[in-house]
Amino acid sequence: MVPELVRAWAAGWAVSRGTPPPAGHPWGCVIEVGLPGRSERRVVYVPDAESVRAATADPVPHAWLKAAADPGEVARLLSAGWEVDDEDTGHLMAVDLVPDGPSPVPPGYAVSVTRADGVVRARVTDAAGGVAAQGHLTVVGDVAVVDRVVTEAAHRRRGLGRVVMRALTERALAEGAFTGVLGATDDGRALYETLGWKRHAALTACAYRP
Repeated sequence: MVPELVRAWAAGWAVSRGTPPPAGHPWGCVIEVGLPGRSERRVVYVPDAESVRAATADPVPHAWLKAAADPGEVARLLSAGWEVDDEDTGHLMAVDLVPDGPSPVPPGYAVSVTRADGVVRARVTDAAGGVAAQGHLTVVGDVAVVDRVVTEAAHRRRGLGRVVMRALTERALAEGAFTGVLGATDDGRALYETLGWKRHAALTACAYRP
């Protein structure tokens, strides 16, 4: 199950971030990111020794890698010049999507859901029209990939993250998705677990730093 979740997550992440489609390899895929310090992201679908070593061969400057396995396991398999980045390492989480209804929007806020270029965007705005919280959704087959969920610091602890997630879930179900998947930070994991999401694996980040 985890390799299928990782494959869908990588494809949806690329759409959410506006990158070219992932380029397939026997061990996974490469996503051309093109940002300073992050030229490309390599995603390993099955993090066995052969795949990780193949994925970390022939690195380019500022390449990154993601693998759904514990950091210690991945670290032992990396080629020279690669290292685990603890700060960017997170959690692969998934959920069986079920109708749950919209979450109550706190007074003074409004929620909107739009779609453009294959990306569904849920936004919560404050009374002045500023963005207080938001998140992205892309659908890959019957899998909904959630990405870029964030609540601005001045608006935290008001349930706005829950509002965004419920809005995205409603849209995912409407588009025929049955499963949700995302990559979570430690803080994000706490929110998602209250909504029924389960952690399936560590999502280890590695960077090429020769």
